[in-house]
Amino acid sequence: MELLLKRTWFTPLSTIGELFIDGAFECFVLEDREREGQAKVPGVTAIPRGRYEVRITPSPRFKRDLPLLIDVPGYSGVRIHPGNVAADTEGCLLPGRTRVQDKVLESRVAFDVLFAKLQLAKGPIFITITAAS
Repeated sequence: MELLLKRTWFTPLSTIGELFIDGAFECFVLEDREREGQAKVPGVTAIPRGRYEVRITPSPRFKRDLPLLIDVPGYSGVRIHPGNVAADTEGCLLPGRTRVQDKVLESRVAFDVLFAKLQLAKGPIFITITAAS
């Protein structure tokens, strides 16, 4: 399964993008502020653009299985999980059905639908994170 996250909306507080599964739009994703070419600020910087494997593994913090991005340079424990604002993430990806400035809404609904699809994936899952052109 191939996921594509196109970062589209950038503000001083957050980054919001569009997530596609095998070419079909799935949901919006909120992240911390992107700091391309700048030093990482722990807890408030989006992960680097790139391609990462995604595995569903137990999360000690959330006490349930969640998608985990593997081998993200300079980060550990990068998950996909529900949340609405940048304060809910420390580099993680927060899905939402709708977006407003610096927020995604209906995150639990968007996450549940996305997670069900990831659980049904046959074979490896990869996510490519890029900026919209």
